[in-house]
Amino acid sequence: MTHLFRVAACSLGLLLFVSHAASVVGARSELGGASISGEQKQWHKVTLTLNGPQASEDGTPNPFLDYRLQVTFRHPESGLTYVVPGYFAADGDAGNTSATEGDKWRAHLAPDHAGKWTYEVSFRQGPGVAVADAADAGKPVNMLDGLKGSFEVAKTDKSGRDFRGKGRLDYVGKHHLQFAGNHEYFLKAGVDAPENLLAYKDFDGDFKTDGKKDNLIKDWAPHVKDWKAGDPTWQDGKGKGLIGAINYLASKGLNAFSFLTLNIEGDDRNVFPYTQYDQRDRIDCSRMDQWETVFSHGTKLGMYLHFKTLEAENVNILDNGQLGPQRKLYYRELIARFAHHLALNWNLGEEVGLGHKVSTKQKQDWARYFWENDPYHHHIVIHNGDNHFDLLGEYDPAAGTGSALTGFSLQTSNADFRSVHGRTLEYLRRSDKAGKPWVVACDEPGDASHALIPDEEDPTRDNARKNALWGNLMAGGAGVEWYFGYQHAHSDLTCQDYRVRAKMWDQCRTALAFFKDNKIPFWDMTGADELVADQDAYCFCKPGELYLVYRKHAGDTKLDLSGAKGAFEVQWFNPRAGGALKPGSTRAVNGGSVVAIGNPPGDDGGDWLAVLRPQAG
Repeated sequence: MTHLFRVAACSLGLLLFVSHAASVVGARSELGGASISGEQKQWHKVTLTLNGPQASEDGTPNPFLDYRLQVTFRHPESGLTYVVPGYFAADGDAGNTSATEGDKWRAHLAPDHAGKWTYEVSFRQGPGVAVADAADAGKPVNMLDGLKGSFEVAKTDKSGRDFRGKGRLDYVGKHHLQFAGNHEYFLKAGVDAPENLLAYKDFDGDFKTDGKKDNLIKDWAPHVKDWKAGDPTWQDGKGKGLIGAINYLASKGLNAFSFLTLNIEGDDRNVFPYTQYDQRDRIDCSRMDQWETVFSHGTKLGMYLHFKTLEAENVNILDNGQLGPQRKLYYRELIARFAHHLALNWNLGEEVGLGHKVSTKQKQDWARYFWENDPYHHHIVIHNGDNHFDLLGEYDPAAGTGSALTGFSLQTSNADFRSVHGRTLEYLRRSDKAGKPWVVACDEPGDASHALIPDEEDPTRDNARKNALWGNLMAGGAGVEWYFGYQHAHSDLTCQDYRVRAKMWDQCRTALAFFKDNKIPFWDMTGADELVADQDAYCFCKPGELYLVYRKHAGDTKLDLSGAKGAFEVQWFNPRAGGALKPGSTRAVNGGSVVAIGNPPGDDGGDWLAVLRPQAG
């Protein structure tokens, strides 16, 4: 079956037939050809490929800096419009061929709606045009600038963990992100380590043999056995270790993983998008395609992608920290190649402000660039080397206040994780007061030396569970990603086997299951520890309707229900073992006063979660 694409090239006036199934890979055709590929379904990646100017990664003109491809996609029925940046794709199959040159140029759309979509191409050329702000910068690329066409999109057929059945994860002005398709809200539990996840031997590039921290290159061998038939690879079987690692995390119920995309001058120094270590404006097309294979697999498995764009040591590596051409190009390439993914955040940097001075304006400029150039307005966060309270509130350029940030990536410094709950509450409350609620995840709970140590050193996970995991969730946080301390095996730089912390993954799955199975409306709840007298307890509630009381230890816990009316049923959940809610020693309490909620069933002195809902009848 074919679809007709109208080519609006002034001098040609031709009609071009493009088959949905036809491959554009490796084919050399006349300037002006176009095709649509990918599963043409709602929320799936749909790719527009142009047969454009022949170019090479190290050629002149520079295909990354001296050409600017942007495609305006429209859905006429809804009126929705996305202006999507495009990129140079070498031969169109560089992940497999390692090609460094070609005539393929691409833009990706993740369509929100089924039905007809149209596109119109803007393709400009000229020195530095890719990072120019003016719409008419440079001059048009003949026979491509102004190209128009249309294509049809079917409804999604995905379900389960696959994000393509849920839709894009959006910031909606609350403390939790929401899927645009099925309107579910999201809690995450995942891994923040190793930060050099992408320092992988199966990716193309000389970073593996350049003499800079080559001992930290990974093969992910322990997870090759987790690769499954039908899973993606590249270049005749490469990639099985890292794809298997993501399979393993998903199989344990986790739903997020993070990675640095630029750590030149950092702790590892093996992860960057450039063709060479000292290069800043030439992108390795094949390695980016291979990264995309990994990220796409993660999206299909329901894995949120945490892009950590910089780390403390190299936060000023581009343009000395300013929003100049190097930084704009870096951000633009990330957006063009990866922003179609449905669940992700752009992290402006790890430990920003730690040992390297960064001004408020610089941080504001970085965030603003992502907000203005990412067509989907993905979640934007920053990680605390400083407090970054200067970025709270809506961005006011005239006053120089606020920012485009939609959340915060929290790091703490206590080995027992005790500060997670209070610090999460602080950022949530400060953001509310500033008038723009932030989504606050704890992405490095614990300290640098220890944090989440291997199971064999901490088989119970008591502090991690009580203080970090439930500490964040019960404050109203968005969830946790775990950091691995550098004084232990399988650290933030050396880990290649996620099984060594399997007991914590099980407890994370138990926590996420509680909120889902019991239909807890966490997005409408707030941390209210002032309602419990016990200092070793948290309270998270929707006043008058639902109260969660997390009790870290055995004891007589009292809850202030003086502002509530009616009787409340008391049930208990075991955070260590999971399972159904069960009654305890007190079956019900009455609102209107401070009440004792009793003890959990078979009280074992461990941590329990009380669930109080209005009593039926």
